Amino acid sequence: MGAKTALLAYADGDIRPALLGASRSERSETEALVRQVHPGYVVEAVDDGSLFQDVYPPDDITYATKLAGVELCCDRRLVLDRPSELPEHLRRAGAGRRIVMHGMHSVVDWLCFAVWEDGELVRSLSLSPDGGIQENIGEPYDFELPYWAGEHPVAPVPGWPSQGPYPLPFHPLDLGEEALRALFGFAIEGCPDPADVDTEAVHLHGFRVTDPTGAEQAAREAEYAEARRLMGPPRLFRMGPDGTMHEVSLDSL
Repeated sequence: MGAKTALLAYADGDIRPALLGASRSERSETEALVRQVHPGYVVEAVDDGSLFQDVYPPDDITYATKLAGVELCCDRRLVLDRPSELPEHLRRAGAGRRIVMHGMHSVVDWLCFAVWEDGELVRSLSLSPDGGIQENIGEPYDFELPYWAGEHPVAPVPGWPSQGPYPLPFHPLDLGEEALRALFGFAIEGCPDPADVDTEAVHLHGFRVTDPTGAEQAAREAEYAEARRLMGPPRLFRMGPDGTMHEVSLDSL
């Protein structure tokens, strides 16, 4: 799986109808939205994109659109390990509306999604196999129930020895796709649904959005450096004659 998302939306109701047949938003209005989401930051125009390509932008890049019924931002900084900690200014921006967050990262099999209704957090879930369930607030939605009921267990990966049971009752990215379709009206992987939003047709304006003090960038680079340190050197595996994977050294290649 290669699915990654970083989405935050302010909506008057269901997002799907607002995205179906969406027209191109005004850049000036969309830039005002981005400045509201990132107050005090430097905002510069970059090339535009689409909901098909840009649901997980690079660092310091925001893709956004402002349409009738929904305002949508794609930005890594707007999805959180604990969605309940959404900053106050972002909650205020959605006063009287529905706020929907969706974040997914295939490298660590992490998923988060959350929904606020008129300022009240009604559902938040964040989990990964390594981190476990970091947040689970509110009643699960109907689309979640088969997953919690054990109807989508994770099968062992063929060839890998000494595999224990998967630490969660389902794969986060599988539920993540269900959540994405239920909350935003489209999915990234799996079989398309005729009712899905045509993400290639949803135009997004692009912006480079940076902290003028440089503090955010420095903190991010420090986090990346610490993650690289903790990862250690790469490990290499090769399938043996018995069909199982065995660790090998660089010298043996």
